Amino acid sequence: MSTVHQESTELQWGRDYLMVEPNHFRVDYAINPFMNLNDQPEPLHTRAEWLAVVAAIEAAGGRVQVLPQLPDAPDMVYAMNLGLALESANDAGDPDAHGDRRVVLSHMRFPQRRMETPAAEDWFAANGFTSKAIGRYGVGAHFEAGDAFAWRGELVVGYGPRSEELALKHLATDLGVSVRGFRITHPGMYHMDLGFCPLDDTHAMVCPAAYDDASAAALLALVTEPTEFVDHQNLIAHIAYVGQRTLAHGLELTYEVRGQELGDPLDEFTLPPRRGTIHHHTHWLTDVPCRRYECEQFGVGLLAHQSVSFHGLVVA
Repeated sequence: MSTVHQESTELQWGRDYLMVEPNHFRVDYAINPFMNLNDQPEPLHTRAEWLAVVAAIEAAGGRVQVLPQLPDAPDMVYAMNLGLALESANDAGDPDAHGDRRVVLSHMRFPQRRMETPAAEDWFAANGFTSKAIGRYGVGAHFEAGDAFAWRGELVVGYGPRSEELALKHLATDLGVSVRGFRITHPGMYHMDLGFCPLDDTHAMVCPAAYDDASAAALLALVTEPTEFVDHQNLIAHIAYVGQRTLAHGLELTYEVRGQELGDPLDEFTLPPRRGTIHHHTHWLTDVPCRRYECEQFGVGLLAHQSVSFHGLVVA
């Protein structure tokens, strides 16, 4: 059994989340090894699981905002992929005040998901974000926000199956931040958030099998105290933080994440062919300093990235 212990430190991010309600969640196409048009999610179970995650975040003191799902965008529930949301440091001393908000919109690798971006852009604009696009409609480098984490003053970004390596250069140049790239090679862990989950500045969950040998070694060296997970455990590595509380797949944990004891109550979203995780369903908007452009990262999914990303996005 793998166990990660954490101190009960009050986090300054991970309290506001953006999620997409699964009104049109289904399998219409196959864009990863787990999707099968003959294996469809059960709508009532799907909604119950989604509501359970919302309730868990709210019970822990977080706030969830909901972005309506487009009828023709079944994968929009994996909200972490909608965009990389960042906020400049707030010097006003008011925890509810916001700094300069920016979002790097995702340029989806597969055209089946590209209709999600305009809807996300409208939401971000209505909530005070300035949008930046690396590419659009198949032109320009592909970038999916599920591949990017703001961590310890820089961006940690995966590339290969979904995001292109060229996108890392655009992120560094456009945001003025340091970017570390890691090549993803595992077909079933096609986003960075499936093989890597930072818990704090020194601890992170890492699945080395997701990356090529050089990237796996570099990622393990980057994390002061990594906890390694093998391939079949990767769904565990998606955590939500609300203050001092740690949530995993909708369950509250007491200062530790127990790898094989968690179970998975989100079957409709996380088991083949759905292949999601709590991280994927949330998008969080939080404040994580990113070197020159001091930024708060927001999660998309259940307010994802350093909060949870299960059908949401975090908006701090």
